[in-house]
Amino acid sequence: MQKKYEPISLDKIKTCKLRQRRSKVSIEKTGKPFNGGSFGKFLGSLPDILAAKDFREIVQAIIKARDKNRPVILGMGAHPIKAGLSPIIIHLMKKNIITAVAMNGACIVHDFELSLIGQTSEDVDSELCDGAFGMAKETGRELNAAINRGVEEGHGIGRAVGEHILHSKATYRELSILAAAAKLDIPATVHVAVGTDIIHMHPEADGASIGEGSMKDFRLFASVVADLQGGVYINLGSAVIMPEVFLKAIAVTRNLGHDVKNFTTVNMDFIQHYRARENVLRRPVLSGGRSYAITGHHEIMFPLLAAAVMEGI
Repeated sequence: MQKKYEPISLDKIKTCKLRQRRSKVSIEKTGKPFNGGSFGKFLGSLPDILAAKDFREIVQAIIKARDKNRPVILGMGAHPIKAGLSPIIIHLMKKNIITAVAMNGACIVHDFELSLIGQTSEDVDSELCDGAFGMAKETGRELNAAINRGVEEGHGIGRAVGEHILHSKATYRELSILAAAAKLDIPATVHVAVGTDIIHMHPEADGASIGEGSMKDFRLFASVVADLQGGVYINLGSAVIMPEVFLKAIAVTRNLGHDVKNFTTVNMDFIQHYRARENVLRRPVLSGGRSYAITGHHEIMFPLLAAAVMEGI
């Protein structure tokens, strides 16, 4: 026989006093209207809740790291360059806030093109249909030549391309992140997946040089990560390459006996992807540390972070 159910009675429900209940939001944490003034006053007007609270904590983590001479590493994809953030990143490098930069292979394309002609990011749809996508002569010829020459001189890709741009006659070389890193002697590493970047389609591309240069950079990056305790690692707009490279660098350094824990990781992107969530935010700090996810457009969120850090410094 099918069991019959009656509506449950709520007459004997146990209640508690509202003031005795734990609440996560109080009036002390609410935001305040911003009526103009300094950037610091704007920051102070934000609620002390959720992402705004996390944002403040990230700012303080960066400031604390630099006060104690601990590294702040920026790992990045190419979109931040295309979103116009190069001058802001370079400014933070010059101010000794960002102490190392690591990037995927696409970054060198946009960094180089921006420095050479002040423009980058082709129309993939139309160019692909015409068979012209990725075929800019100067980009393929000069970047591959820089990598080949730099590797012969013992450099990784980051330093090789940085030195090439720095000593070139490029009109806008002051907009090159890699040239700034070379000039400031800041570690700048490039982590390549062969076949993903347009310069790999050019006849000047040499697989041996690309592979050797990227391996040199991985080992240099691992050396920087080995010193990460008390520091900050920011993953800016890389969904796959840099999260994977960062995790492997963590694995290498811990295997070699380095005490790489108790640091802060940050992922800044407009979508929180799986690899960044796992390989940047969760797994590396399991043995100690904190992690934060900031979701939003790079061209808005990163300048806000940079301004907040400079205000705090």
